[in-house]
Amino acid sequence: MNLEIKVPSVGESITEVTVAQWVKQDGDYVEMDEVICELESDKATFELTAEASGKLQTNAEEGDTLEVGAVICHIDTEAKGDQQQKDKGGSKKEEDDTDDEGGASKKESSSDGPKKTGEVIEMKVPAVGESITEVTISSWSKNTGDYVELDEVIAEIESDKATFELTAEADGFLEVLVEEGETVDVGTLLCKIEVAEGGTVEDSGNEDKAREKDTSKEDEKEGEESYATGHASPAAAKILNEKGISPEEVKGTGKDGRITKEDAMKAEKKASEKQEQKKEEKTGQDTPQKSSASGDREQRRQKMSQLRKTISRRLVSVKNETAMLTTFNEVNMKPVMDIRKKYKEMFKEKYDINLGFMSFFAKACCMALKEWPAVNAMIDGDEMVYNDFCDISIAVSTPKGLVVPVIRNAENMSFDEIEKEIIRLATRARDGKLSIDEMQGGTFTITNGGVFGSMMSTPIINAPQSAILGMHNIVQRPMAVDGEVVILPMMYIALSYDHRIIDGRESVSFLVRVKELLEDPTRLLLGI
Repeated sequence: MNLEIKVPSVGESITEVTVAQWVKQDGDYVEMDEVICELESDKATFELTAEASGKLQTNAEEGDTLEVGAVICHIDTEAKGDQQQKDKGGSKKEEDDTDDEGGASKKESSSDGPKKTGEVIEMKVPAVGESITEVTISSWSKNTGDYVELDEVIAEIESDKATFELTAEADGFLEVLVEEGETVDVGTLLCKIEVAEGGTVEDSGNEDKAREKDTSKEDEKEGEESYATGHASPAAAKILNEKGISPEEVKGTGKDGRITKEDAMKAEKKASEKQEQKKEEKTGQDTPQKSSASGDREQRRQKMSQLRKTISRRLVSVKNETAMLTTFNEVNMKPVMDIRKKYKEMFKEKYDINLGFMSFFAKACCMALKEWPAVNAMIDGDEMVYNDFCDISIAVSTPKGLVVPVIRNAENMSFDEIEKEIIRLATRARDGKLSIDEMQGGTFTITNGGVFGSMMSTPIINAPQSAILGMHNIVQRPMAVDGEVVILPMMYIALSYDHRIIDGRESVSFLVRVKELLEDPTRLLLGI
């Protein structure tokens, strides 16, 4: 049977692709699901795999541009290849491996892996929230051809609000249809699972190991390496190509020696270091300077993540759609610092957590919000919505961007409960494990730029909220106290607010109230 292999559909807006390179050549025998060539579109590079075992007949040359649906090659499924001959020649070895007492072949017994049922399950991008319409494929935990088990994590998908894990819907063999880094709509087909029964991952692995064992000696003699060895993944190849680094100069740490994106990034740094070293050597020579510009002047481009795009869009929207103002005050942090110094060991011993500044600020803000409800309100169309509870959003910096998980009903929580919830949410945020529910519905935000050394700033409102409190670093400054100059640990605090719903009297009074509570923390305990 002569099987036609056509250029697959790789995206709604992509109509043609270019043959980047043939991994297998015309006349080669290929195995099912083996990579036979790499195709490039104007958006990404992806691998084309054989749909059956047989002899390859190519219909296009490297560099040719083909339309989606065009026949790129044929596979003669009735042809016998070298691998089949090796398997045939290996039958004698199987007989030698048979038990003296007439038992079954060792290889036969080790190849009892999962059996394909013929059923194929299509997995699509799930609905992860009412306001989320598209996601980005962050990473695949499994590759095409891998055996996966039911509920096993096979990929991570990233929305503009959080990262989610995609799990297998059945036992079987995976076929990946969307590359890492691609952005697709909810409902888009991501992958397929060819359902298999009667085995486990270990059984499937034993079959591969048996094959590897039979061919290892021949591979050693011939000195052959797998296709993956020294071959760059599409993302890695793009980085290496941009930097002019040959894949031969990079050592792959991926499966079977494949060059990963991380390998390419490291190689980029090493190449830059070599270039700088060469420039330094040249500088040491007595040669005339042609230009005052020296050093590395290379540039690199990185695609914005969905999270970063959303953050950018919302920040601009807030600046354009709100009447945002900022009012400032300063707080003497010595009373809070004295309490922490006096009780921090006892606090940690009892609650198994450190007593931080954030719990003091959260409690102070909750009390002040109760007294000035407009600061805890928001605008919804032509209505103002007042909240009788305090859901405090805490800004957390993560490798992927700024996120604001929410502490629910913070007004009813104790200091230790607030500290534990902050640690829990911050840890989940940095691990990319926050859920949509953990980031929706805040009524007021606190952000601490002081941890990065910020002296003073004007934080931007976290819409649809109407106000945000900015904390800053604590600095020892000379202050006038009762006619004397005293050195005190001072912090500037800033309240950015929407003037459409919050008047100046309310914003300034709120900030003064927070200052009073922090400078006399006993009020936090007594509620006065």
